Amino acid sequence: MDHQPKFFENLSGAGKAIGVLTSGGDAQGMNAAVRAVVRMGIYVNAKVYFIYEGYQGMVDGGDNIVEVSWESVSSILQVGGTVIGSARCKSFRTREGRLQAAFNLVQRGITNLCVIGGDGSLTGANLFREEWSGLLEELAQKGKIDAEAVKKYAYLNIVGMVGSIDNDFCGTDMTIGTDSALHRIIEVVDAIMTTAQSHQRTFVLEVMGRHCGYLALVSALACGADWVFIPEYPPEEGWEDSMCVKLSENRARKKRLNIIIVAEGAIDCHNKPITSEKVKDLVVQRLGFDTRVTILGHVQRGGTPSAFDRILASRMGVEAVLALLEATPATPACVVSLSGNQAVRLPLMECVQMTQEVQKAMDEGRFLEAVRLRGRSFENNLNTYKLLSHKKPDAELPKSNFNVAVLNVGAPAAGMNAAVRAAVRVGITEGHKIFAVIDGFEGFARGKIKEISWGDVGGWTGQGGSILGTKRTLPAKYLEKIADQMRTNNINALMVIGGFEAYLGLLELSAAREKYDEFCVPMVMVPATVSNNVPGSDFSIGADTALNTITDTCDRIKQSASGTKRRVFIIETMGGYCGYLANMGALAAGADAAYIFEEQFDIRELQANVEHLTEKMKTSIQRGLVLRNENCNENYTTDFIYQLYSEEGKGVFDCRKNVLGHMQQGGAPSPFDRNFGTKISAKAMQWISKKLKETYRKGKVFANTDDSVCLLGIRRRNLVFQPVAELKSETDFVHRIPREQWWLKLRPLMKILAKYKTSYDVSDSGQLEHVAMLPKEAETGAI
Repeated sequence: MDHQPKFFENLSGAGKAIGVLTSGGDAQGMNAAVRAVVRMGIYVNAKVYFIYEGYQGMVDGGDNIVEVSWESVSSILQVGGTVIGSARCKSFRTREGRLQAAFNLVQRGITNLCVIGGDGSLTGANLFREEWSGLLEELAQKGKIDAEAVKKYAYLNIVGMVGSIDNDFCGTDMTIGTDSALHRIIEVVDAIMTTAQSHQRTFVLEVMGRHCGYLALVSALACGADWVFIPEYPPEEGWEDSMCVKLSENRARKKRLNIIIVAEGAIDCHNKPITSEKVKDLVVQRLGFDTRVTILGHVQRGGTPSAFDRILASRMGVEAVLALLEATPATPACVVSLSGNQAVRLPLMECVQMTQEVQKAMDEGRFLEAVRLRGRSFENNLNTYKLLSHKKPDAELPKSNFNVAVLNVGAPAAGMNAAVRAAVRVGITEGHKIFAVIDGFEGFARGKIKEISWGDVGGWTGQGGSILGTKRTLPAKYLEKIADQMRTNNINALMVIGGFEAYLGLLELSAAREKYDEFCVPMVMVPATVSNNVPGSDFSIGADTALNTITDTCDRIKQSASGTKRRVFIIETMGGYCGYLANMGALAAGADAAYIFEEQFDIRELQANVEHLTEKMKTSIQRGLVLRNENCNENYTTDFIYQLYSEEGKGVFDCRKNVLGHMQQGGAPSPFDRNFGTKISAKAMQWISKKLKETYRKGKVFANTDDSVCLLGIRRRNLVFQPVAELKSETDFVHRIPREQWWLKLRPLMKILAKYKTSYDVSDSGQLEHVAMLPKEAETGAI
């Protein structure tokens, strides 16, 4: 980091007291947020208090408001729900209740509140803040506090974090708990699909979302459901007929199952409810299909938080403490949120007003407006779903006379198949013929290429690995044969889904354009690799699934030691030279250290880590976790680190080691990867169509400029097409990593949460933005 962080000098919490509470419905990841607030607060020398049972605890006072220590939040990161409890509170809605709450806070000197909850909880907090000085004056008049206290505690600062599985809060891409709820839904859908397949059944699944259809929409997109009902976008008049036609057409195409997803708040265009039972009865009466209803209910709120939610909540918790420390009496109450891949602060009431606008638009039947107000990400999800779920009759499809080839290159990554499915279906919709290449560039050279249809890719979203087959082989040694195949099959464009090899492959193909005209066609790459080491993109398809595997495994490994004496685990992760998995896995699993290639370390640092762990183990902490990227250092191997820790920890803790290996590449793709793969791939195919039109001259496609060979990646808040030639300067080709990686900025975060003193660069955060000004393309965070 070239600029000095603005941290310790300006941002001391000495003399400040922070209260943290969770309120409203619980959501997975709330504990990770609580843990981050407590540890960051203690780190900057503030006092931190738990407020148990939400606002009820604040009103009741006594043992409900307790000062906490570092160890108080040990081992809660992986626990679902909220360990400090949440309750609906009627008394806080009255002025008497708020008066009592103010008294309880002043007694402990708490003038900074961090509220984790939904829009109702946050609105309540804002009202409390506005009334604060009046409440203190009333307490002084009643003789409960003295004039000195009124002056000393004159202002209440509030920062909110949105914890809600529905993702129904405007201004935030993803609320804490949404990704985990999607995990629960997708686990159930995957399980139901196997039984539905066996019996040729139709399943109607009801998911949560009384006022917001996000969960229903994204899970429909992630499992390729036949039909979805959401409150923001009711079906048109006569939907009963269209749906039944669609279901029977799918059966006629030899599809053995149908999945229909219904949000609990689904309505028709007259604002009348559409229930799962109503949908089931309709299918049975009209089509006679064997149909079952499954209502997921509170399963969606339960279970362990996903890696995404743990990292999101940890980042938000730290950001919330920074926002409280920087707050002045003039600062409006704000929410910390994620836009794209970046932490932002937004005025709380602007977000609440916009959220209420959506509901108002739905009540008044302005549904298109409601979808627009939900934000660009929601709109994109809806458009992509509509594009991929309904095939137009052949007669209605345009005929472009272009042939596009799709191939997978590199190691398998979960989500590749979802990307292929989206590419094939969008390509067909745009009027192209799509050819699937089996086994990467090697298969291409051997002529393993065939046309692929809409129905061929049905059910692919939930499959792990690569159905087309993938190889690491680069095209350089097969150039002539690949050019022959492109000529024989008249291929006018290439879409390559893969990792670093795919990037190198496109560089080789574009370099060969001088010699072979066949390569003068539009080519696009979609990054898919568990290592997340492709330049030009913050995320790659497959990395989220791998991260969840690592996090789940670390949870299990930590649990294996419960009840035994103090134990430290050394865990080796994949990633080549890229430390993304080790670093983010450490953040999500609550590790004590993560050794990565990007941040060189020596024996002194290893020694300091061992001593740090030894000190920790002398307290009530029982388990330690150390992650090591497979190539972080050729001499300090996993064995070496294991032996060092074993020797130095003698008498305090014992050691175990685990190499996670190929399980990180396997498994069903996570909801994030299915969705990210689907959306990014659909966008890539639309780019191909645009380029084909631009480069079609005199009866043939001829594209030989740099901007006709692009990588589609996600950068901070935007999806961007970047010519691969321009990415060369950003690449370390020896170690196969980008020269600059955004996630290195989160390294200090992991260290702070593991009790290390470090400098944390906060120059990126701290600007209060306005909701309306958020860029329209914010894409990632919200998958």
